[in-house]
Amino acid sequence: MKRETAGASVEDQVQARPECTVERALAVIDGKWTTLMLRDLLGGTRRFGELRANLSGISPKTLTDRLRDLERHGVLTRTVYPQIPPRVDYTLTDKGRALGRVVEAMAEWGRDWT
Repeated sequence: MKRETAGASVEDQVQARPECTVERALAVIDGKWTTLMLRDLLGGTRRFGELRANLSGISPKTLTDRLRDLERHGVLTRTVYPQIPPRVDYTLTDKGRALGRVVEAMAEWGRDWT
């Protein structure tokens, strides 16, 4: 599912301005919930319920949408275990773990300036 902004998808907007690397990065980590999800996943593999419990106020639909976006961008992998009840784990890829520097810089700024 592509999020729409002013009639154009995020992917279309990025294609229109490929030279803007900040804009391209924001297309992947866009929004409060996505950044907080990355923060939690930097601590290791998480299940849907763990993420939801750590993200007070997020709806299951929003969490699902953001997880799908991150998977589509290659930031995380989703592993489904064929058991009853089904178990699904979310783990950052190397690309996702590289975002740790961004999240840490935001945490440092938050400590220093808020």
